[in-house]
Amino acid sequence: MGLMSEYISRRLSAYDLEAELLTLIKRYNDHRKTHLLVMVGAIGKQIPDVALNQEDFYTVADMLSKVKGVTRKVDVYLETPGGSGEAAEEIVEFLRGNFEYVSFVISGEAKSAGTIMVMSSDDILMTETGSLGPIDAQVRIGRSTISAYDYMEWIEEKHKEAALKGRLNPFDATMVAQINPGELRGVNHALKFAEDLVGKWLKQYKFKHWSLTETRKSPVTDEMKAQRANEIAQKMTNHGTWRSHGRSIKIKDLEAIGLKITKVGDDPTLNDIVCRIQVVCRLLFTSTNVYKIFATADEKILKSAVPMQEMPRIPKAPQSADVAEVDHKCSQCGKGHKIYAKFTVNPKIDQDFQSKGFIQFPKTNRLTCSCGFEIDLGGIRNEIEMKTGLKVLD
Repeated sequence: MGLMSEYISRRLSAYDLEAELLTLIKRYNDHRKTHLLVMVGAIGKQIPDVALNQEDFYTVADMLSKVKGVTRKVDVYLETPGGSGEAAEEIVEFLRGNFEYVSFVISGEAKSAGTIMVMSSDDILMTETGSLGPIDAQVRIGRSTISAYDYMEWIEEKHKEAALKGRLNPFDATMVAQINPGELRGVNHALKFAEDLVGKWLKQYKFKHWSLTETRKSPVTDEMKAQRANEIAQKMTNHGTWRSHGRSIKIKDLEAIGLKITKVGDDPTLNDIVCRIQVVCRLLFTSTNVYKIFATADEKILKSAVPMQEMPRIPKAPQSADVAEVDHKCSQCGKGHKIYAKFTVNPKIDQDFQSKGFIQFPKTNRLTCSCGFEIDLGGIRNEIEMKTGLKVLD
């Protein structure tokens, strides 16, 4: 039986899955003698905040503030579709400024800005399913977000074509005419920003412990480290090699360009723990509205997106309102749920609404649908309290 089937057969609630995640982190820490931070985004969910952003930096800094100085080692289990290179830089600078030894653990996808972060580690641990991605920046051009590398490559192609033929076709000429020098410089800077960060961090951290060459066992100089780091950075930004910004770069690909990877599968106990962490996070994403997870052995922060099919029905005079009604559909199966939120202690409210098939607003803000999906009503509670100025009673 696979791990996913095992957990599904156990029919764990979201509370149970969250508790299991913290237990797995404790097991990881005991096994590796380190402190693990789980930082995972639900890559398949179409929510802008899934991508790496500045708020993630503040969350990471807050969660690790209690352990910095207590331990010299920190591991980060990372899954992300990418995002802000600037946010990635801030997170890395925080980690490197407060911990002597930093490792990244990859069992899912850590693309784009996530890959940039991974290149700052002393050690990269990967399972067979783990993958990184090309490191070029994603830039906003007009209404679209595109690869900086692809954009600059297209510009270069048009430049060569114009030089060779003396002209461009009308469509390309129209497109090129819309490009301003400032935009072009910005895209080029975004591309070099990622490449420079990776080159700097590889030399400074990943190659810090590289003292002898593998074949001749001759001493490794700073110049050799810098050269190898720049070569890898250039290869990681080269779409001519990877063909796609979304390309999955596996262990064998990284080893082929000169990166040493620690294979998690070589340690069966560690492999079991890491794979279970991945499965538990996936189950939380598929069975709840959670789209981003931050967790250590001691605490967790789960971000949820709550779809609002219908706004709460609130009386026009909030100061005299006793109750608000909510009709909410499960985003997984579509079943409707009728919920009432009361602002005063009145048994008659409970009797009236429950006789109509309503349920009282849950104390935990969580409602489990008959399909097994757990609905997070926290956003709706906040909406009700903000609009009425009253506190929902449990």
